[in-house]
Amino acid sequence: MREAIEEYGANPGRGTHALAMRASRVLLETRTRIAELIGGVNPSDIVFTLNTTMALNQAIQGFVRPGDHVICTNVEHNAVRRPLERLKQTIGIHVTYVETDMNGEMDLRAFRDAFQSRTRLVVCNHSSNLLGSILPIDRIAEIARAKGAKLLVDAAQTLGMYPVDVNRMGIDMLAFPGHKGLLGPQGTGGLYISPEIDLDPLMVGGTGSRPESVSQPDVRPDKFESGTPNTPGIAGLNEGVKFVLHESVENIYTKEWTLAHRIMEGLARLKGIRLFGPDFGKPRTGIVSFLLDGMDASEVAYRLDKEYRIAVRAGYHCAPLAHAAAGTLESGAVRASVGAFTTEEDADELVRSMEDMIRRMDRR
Repeated sequence: MREAIEEYGANPGRGTHALAMRASRVLLETRTRIAELIGGVNPSDIVFTLNTTMALNQAIQGFVRPGDHVICTNVEHNAVRRPLERLKQTIGIHVTYVETDMNGEMDLRAFRDAFQSRTRLVVCNHSSNLLGSILPIDRIAEIARAKGAKLLVDAAQTLGMYPVDVNRMGIDMLAFPGHKGLLGPQGTGGLYISPEIDLDPLMVGGTGSRPESVSQPDVRPDKFESGTPNTPGIAGLNEGVKFVLHESVENIYTKEWTLAHRIMEGLARLKGIRLFGPDFGKPRTGIVSFLLDGMDASEVAYRLDKEYRIAVRAGYHCAPLAHAAAGTLESGAVRASVGAFTTEEDADELVRSMEDMIRRMDRR
């Protein structure tokens, strides 16, 4: 990223001088690597955004029309729920939330029954950011396609840490962050858009192509990338994706799954700990959410930070419906997350810290 700023800090696509061309090559290289990561799609179908939220808004607001019916789950992030609820109020769309159980598993029969004559889009996360559960995207896609609907997947919790192949899985649009599993910086993300999908751009303006036209160019990715891009951020994202491809998503997932279960097994032995999400041994991402009886989730997180130098997140995780499904709407939950660089020592230190916190609480 420093190299991008110091050595070629020019605007890609806006000139043919050496600095601008070098910046353009970095964007193309990053697109190409992400395209390889998700199944070898056309790099031009990868659109850069600031984050997953922007990608989801581009997909939802660019695709849904007045009177359309949309199906999603009750474990969606507010980045899905709020755009849909806003469109309910502004253009009169209809939304059905298909329930999952407290472990995040979906009843596919209930999902199939939710379709209506005007169902145009299905939106679902690949993995819950609270429960770590993984939805059967291929089965969901199969049902949606049979019903004539398109599928938008929120891969905020999975891309880079769990295998994703958009063609094999039947995904029409895939929203993803740069700063999570792809190991890039904050302020980066993207949206894969199937060539069969036509979206209205969320924003229009300068693109560097077709400047003589008053209309936004139709060519991808320019149609969806108005304005100066975050070239230093995308340069950082490029290095992150390069690392993921080298290490392999499968190896990263195996490591994170193993570490998550190491934490779960350790916490399950402690008095007063309640764990949430899929049962032991089942597929899950590297998220472990829990509560400690007798102590508010926010206090647990505060004490882990101040007394043990362990960063977790407490509260509702921008997913209140998921908390309702898990039975934690009143309390929230503590969420610990492992990543590609988390160690066994890190996992064990969290368990030891919670054990010490419980011991001290009992002495009160």
